[in-house]
Amino acid sequence: MTVIYQTTITHIGQCAADALNDRMLITFREGAPADIVEFCFIHCHGELTGTLRPGTHFELGDRCYDVTAVGDVAEQNLRELGHITLRFDGQHEAEYPGTVHVAGPVPEGIAPGCMLKFVA
Repeated sequence: MTVIYQTTITHIGQCAADALNDRMLITFREGAPADIVEFCFIHCHGELTGTLRPGTHFELGDRCYDVTAVGDVAEQNLRELGHITLRFDGQHEAEYPGTVHVAGPVPEGIAPGCMLKFVA
């Protein structure tokens, strides 16, 4: 297993945790526009060194999830903007082009300093 993306959450927008109620986690790199920061888990942007695809693993803190679907522009958005929308629903077809679906429960207790990784 090789880490293809790794970053650390540095800030959590006021409304970011609300998306978790809808089984979503939305990320954006530091320096995001102010109107977006409010809804995102902000992180210090890492470098994507591999391909996001079903079968990749997503790790958040000590939790591990299987990636089940990847939207057409999710990889590009992550690479260029540090932006990704994760859906914790295990769907096998991406609902939207920028969405990555994973199998497993919605994470709890996410705090600044939490590490986010994709492992292939």
